[in-house]
Amino acid sequence: MKVENTIHIEASPDIVWRVTRDVERWPDWTPTVTAVTRLGQGPFGLASVVRIKQPMQPEAQWVVTAFEQNRRFAWKSRRPGLCFTATHELIGDEAGTTNILRVEAEGMVAILLRPFLGMALPRALADENRGLKARCESLARNDSHETAAALQ
Repeated sequence: MKVENTIHIEASPDIVWRVTRDVERWPDWTPTVTAVTRLGQGPFGLASVVRIKQPMQPEAQWVVTAFEQNRRFAWKSRRPGLCFTATHELIGDEAGTTNILRVEAEGMVAILLRPFLGMALPRALADENRGLKARCESLARNDSHETAAALQ
């Protein structure tokens, strides 16, 4: 099962990437994540491991399996009979950034939970994208106000 949600954000790709890769602060802006703990040291990137707690779900460990600086990352979480792969992708344009969220659920449990996942995943991705949009656009407004004030 694959689910995708796309949203346009009126903020630069730099701002959207900065917020996206700062996974430990996701609980500040998205209702789909209640706690995040990074395991290990160094910058977030390929092979980073993160524990995430989401509403009504057990804590899960996610491992970054693909990483393109300023563009996209993908990570996987495995449980018995279930594997989630989630991708966060940014595409910049003259008006801001298009953010694409994708989740793929595989395994026997995914098949059994298909009716539930078919309702829950699209809603969760939409909620996450709306939270990201609000956070990034707020930061973009603050950045432009600070820049304007510095120019005066």
